[in-house]
Amino acid sequence: MSLIAIGMNLLLAGLLIAAMAVGLRLNRRLKALRDSHEGFEAAVRELNLAAVRAEQGLADLRAATDEATDILSDRIEKGRALAQKLEKLVSAAPELPRASATPERSVRAMPAVAPPPRAAASEDRLQSLLTMARQRLAAQEAAQTRPDLDAEPLVGRAPLPGRRVQPSIDDDLFEDAPLALDRLAGVRR
Repeated sequence: MSLIAIGMNLLLAGLLIAAMAVGLRLNRRLKALRDSHEGFEAAVRELNLAAVRAEQGLADLRAATDEATDILSDRIEKGRALAQKLEKLVSAAPELPRASATPERSVRAMPAVAPPPRAAASEDRLQSLLTMARQRLAAQEAAQTRPDLDAEPLVGRAPLPGRRVQPSIDDDLFEDAPLALDRLAGVRR
C-alpha cells in the first residue's frame, strides 16, 4: 500500500471519529429536548387542572356571594322595617317623667301621693315597705347597668329610663369589617 492510500485511510478514520463524536453530542441534546418536552407537557396538564379548579372555585365563590347578598339584603329590609316599627312605637309611647340621676344610680321619681289618714303603725309599715321597694328597685337598676354597655339612642332618641339596648347577634352586619364567607353555608374549600 502506498503512502497516499494510508494517509487517505487515516483521514477517513479521523473524519469518522469526528462524525461519531458530533453524533453523540447531538443525541444527548435531542434526548434533553425530549425530556424537556415531556416536562413541558406535564406542566401544561397540571396548569389545565389548576385552571379547571380555579373555574370551579370562582363558581362556588359567585354562588356564596349571591347567597350572602340575598341574606344581607333580606336582613337590611327586615332591619328597616323593624326600625320604622320601633320609631312608630317610640313616637306613640307616652313620655315618662325624668328623675334626677346620681352618678352611682338612677332612681325613678315616685309620684307624691298624700297618704290617707290611718293609724301610726300602718303608716310606719307602709313607709318601711316603700323604702324596701325603693331599695330593691335601686339594686335591680344597679345590677342591670354595666359600664361596658352604653346604650345607643335608637332612631335619634334616647332609650326610656331604666332600659338598655342590648347588642344582638346581627349587629356585626353593620360594622365595617369584611364579610367572612367561610361562615356561610354551602361554601366549599
